[in-house]
Amino acid sequence: MKKLILSTLAIAALVFTSCSRDDDSTTTTPSGAININSEDFKGELTAGQSATLDASKTYKLTGSFTIRAGATLTIPAGTRIEATGGTSSYIAVAQDGLIYVNGTATSPVVMTSGKAVKATGDWGGLVICGRANTNKGGPNGETATSEVGDLTYGGTENNDSSGVIKYLRIEYTGAAFNGDKEFNGVSLFGVGAGTTFEYVQAYKSGDDGIEFFGGSVNAKYLVALHSEDDALDFADGFSGSIDYAYVKDVAKAGIEGSNNGDNGAALPTTNVTLRNISLVKGALAGSEHGMYIKEGGGKWTGQNIYVQDFAKGIKINATDAPANANVDGGFITFSPIQFMNISGDSSEYAGPNSSYMTQGTATGAGNNGETPTWALGWTVGL
Repeated sequence: MKKLILSTLAIAALVFTSCSRDDDSTTTTPSGAININSEDFKGELTAGQSATLDASKTYKLTGSFTIRAGATLTIPAGTRIEATGGTSSYIAVAQDGLIYVNGTATSPVVMTSGKAVKATGDWGGLVICGRANTNKGGPNGETATSEVGDLTYGGTENNDSSGVIKYLRIEYTGAAFNGDKEFNGVSLFGVGAGTTFEYVQAYKSGDDGIEFFGGSVNAKYLVALHSEDDALDFADGFSGSIDYAYVKDVAKAGIEGSNNGDNGAALPTTNVTLRNISLVKGALAGSEHGMYIKEGGGKWTGQNIYVQDFAKGIKINATDAPANANVDGGFITFSPIQFMNISGDSSEYAGPNSSYMTQGTATGAGNNGETPTWALGWTVGL
């Protein structure tokens, strides 16, 4: 808290809010007013504290910044946050904390590297932890600890809200602790359906672009460009949806989805709806697959999926018995799905269910393999 300065003068300069976790409305209040030092942005907000950043300033994220339970951070349109410090530099929302990223199509919020020469892995990224379902801790709402940030997540409140994230561009993330543990662009741990997560771009991530660890959030209008692992990833009993997503330049899978890496049959089962999605291999080195059904897979309902230029359309290991059983039983379906310029098999599944995917014309995110109109203006690199 050394870098967070309590000040009554901040009331005149900033708008501070007191928010219900179930209500997006705000009221002005002088209580808990925090003035954040834009030149040394780190520390935490604790219960009863709230702050709104100033879009006229560039915030230098020099360490971790955590929004604890009962605290609120609001980031207005056009705000720029520049991070340095590798794995020590990230923004995290703990359970019962709230973040409001209020970007617009013409003035997105940008979280990026503060280095003169920017590269993937320059800093951590954004971590959000909620109280929605996960099978990582157990089948009955047990909690787990996030692999980055060491925060508690999970529970039984599937309509839990962590706030609103709209028109956010997050760049040069994926700082690595070691070969097995890295930040993603955005990591959502047990985030509930009461959270708005729309118009988010992960650009030049050193690991996954956006990953869902359990939870039930319904994400819309996502862009993942240059992901050095998977572009979109979900696991651990994720029960939400991804609607309108455009993926390009990916080293591994456009979408990787699993049930649980330790137990492919764990409960509650991943149960995801994928709609209006374009997956384009692009120019990034690596030759993988449009989608990877792994570690039990869970239940997938895919609608209007377009897959282009990958070595494989859909990957599924023959040794993954729970994943293959979910395809056998009709719990994983794609209709319609279109494969364009796939050099190998459109699907590795070799089981008895010949109707699990219906190939046909698909527009995907809106424009086949080209940039959809909804992604214009607020993104970069397309």
